[in-house]
Parts: sequence; C-alpha cells; structure tokens
Amino acid sequence: MMVEHAVLVIDMLHDFVFGRLKCDPCAEIVDNIRRIVDAARAADIPVVYVNDSHLPTDPEIRIWGEHAMRGDEGSRVIEELKPADRDHVLEKRTYSAFFETGLDPLLRSLGVRTVVLTGIHTHICVKHTAADAFFRGYRVVVVKDATATFNPRDHEDALSYMRTMYGAELVTSEELARLWTSGSWGKTLPSRTDS
Repeated sequence: MMVEHAVLVIDMLHDFVFGRLKCDPCAEIVDNIRRIVDAARAADIPVVYVNDSHLPTDPEIRIWGEHAMRGDEGSRVIEELKPADRDHVLEKRTYSAFFETGLDPLLRSLGVRTVVLTGIHTHICVKHTAADAFFRGYRVVVVKDATATFNPRDHEDALSYMRTMYGAELVTSEELARLWTSGSWGKTLPSRTDS
C-alpha cells in the first residue's frame, strides 16, 4: 500500500530512558509517542523505529561512552513502546536515522513524502534526522511534546533551528492524533507553528 506519511520513533531505548544515559524528560514523552503511534497504526500510516545499535568502534562511543551496544538490553526499545509486528525496525550507528540504515529506500518504496519525527534527543538524533530528511526532499514534521532531551533550553533551541533551517512544521501529539482520527491529515495539518 502506498502512503504519503510515516512516523519515525527515534532511540526510545532502555539506555536513554532508564539506563546508562538516562534522561528524565525522555521518560515524560512516552505516553505522547504512544498516542501518535496508536493513531498512526489505526490510520494505516507506517511506523518506523530507528534505534542506536552500536559497535565498540563507532565514533559516538568516544564522546558518550558505551551505550545502546548491539545485542545489549540497553539497545532494546522500551516495553511501553514495543514495536508491533507490522512496524519497521532499523538499526543505526550514528546520530541520523538516514545514515546507512536503509531508511530512505524504505520510505521511497512506501511512497512516503512526509516524515513525522518523535523520540530523542531533540538536539542530536532528531535534529540530524531532520537535516537528512530535508536534504532528501522530505517534508519534515516534528512533534514538540513527543521529542525531548536533557534540558528544556536545548529542546527549544533545536525545535527553533529545525523550523528555521529545514522548514519543519511543529505540532503537538494531540493535534496530530486528532487529525489522523478524523481522517483529515494532509488537509488541515497546522503549518509552521511558532511555539
């Protein structure tokens, strides 16, 4: 089935939510991501999980230390957001969900033209994913209350940057779920909110 939109769930993993690089604000967005994922599935919109799955030689390890190591419990999606059988699950070894993951050909094979970004961290993996989506010609939507990072300032700065530099549209999980539930996605999506 060809669709125009896909939800990306970025790095909602044990190590980031509960483990080695625990981020309290990241735990606070779980319910909002679940709301979006549930609404997307009900509307037959693909959900794609793109997860850190590191090897010891990956460049990030020098900066952050070992985290989300391939095969470890820390690299698994948290139980509250466990992928469904029909969802797509990809592994990544750096910040961007597009870098050497197969995400771009997957989205193109589905006919996707808009990516809806959720997950963590707003100023790192979400931001780099938004950049690569923009460079590849995708429309970028970022869900403000379904993305998070360690502190509010970095979160807000990243949202502003993505809106300004990539034309990202900023929406809330409630707005998005309501649009999908009513079947009006694409017709009445809020455009480029400023907050």
